[in-house]
Amino acid sequence: MSDPRMRWNNSQRIRVMTLTARNALSSANALALVPEEGSNMQMAPATKQWTLEELHRLPDDGNKYELVRGELYVTPPPSEEHEAILTRLSMLLEPYVRAHGLGHVYAPRSVIRFDGSEVEPDRMVRRRSPSDGREWDDAPLPVLVVEVLSGATRRRDLGEKRDFYIGAGVPEYWIIDPETKSVRIVRRTGEDRILSDELVWLPPSASEPLRFRVACLFSDL
Repeated sequence: MSDPRMRWNNSQRIRVMTLTARNALSSANALALVPEEGSNMQMAPATKQWTLEELHRLPDDGNKYELVRGELYVTPPPSEEHEAILTRLSMLLEPYVRAHGLGHVYAPRSVIRFDGSEVEPDRMVRRRSPSDGREWDDAPLPVLVVEVLSGATRRRDLGEKRDFYIGAGVPEYWIIDPETKSVRIVRRTGEDRILSDELVWLPPSASEPLRFRVACLFSDL
């Protein structure tokens, strides 16, 4: 007859081995997301280089998943203030874009895919693809990209995504800051401009500029 103490020791060892294996699998398969300092934004560790194929396998769980040069960014659903700002901006952009034949104003779920990266700007202006439009890879380059800063995206929108948009060839990038009630204008050449009074936008193919007061983005009055 076997020693009961041996059976107990064996079962303990099996239990420890099982837990260890389970933890190892969890560590290998989890996103292991690290919050940005002072925010809820999450980013995959630098040691993990994500691919578009992996990005497209992630769940549709209400979060926004973006891939910038191998780093995975996850953004929770936006605040009401964030969406109100973008709604006001769309109301200003859409008549102008339509009148000057600039294409359409696109919202998230519409993506920019470039050089193994894929992002969903808060708003962008671009033409439809001359092909059947089934693949984002064939979509034309936006003439304008807009992001609204939040605690979850501030560092990324001012850093990694800024570099990505400039590298992709986007001619103009607006960064709206609800805290300072201003808009940072980023272009491929020249210094950034931070506007808090009037914004003037004149795309190359338009005959006249769009003008509006920056304050209109932050109030319905």
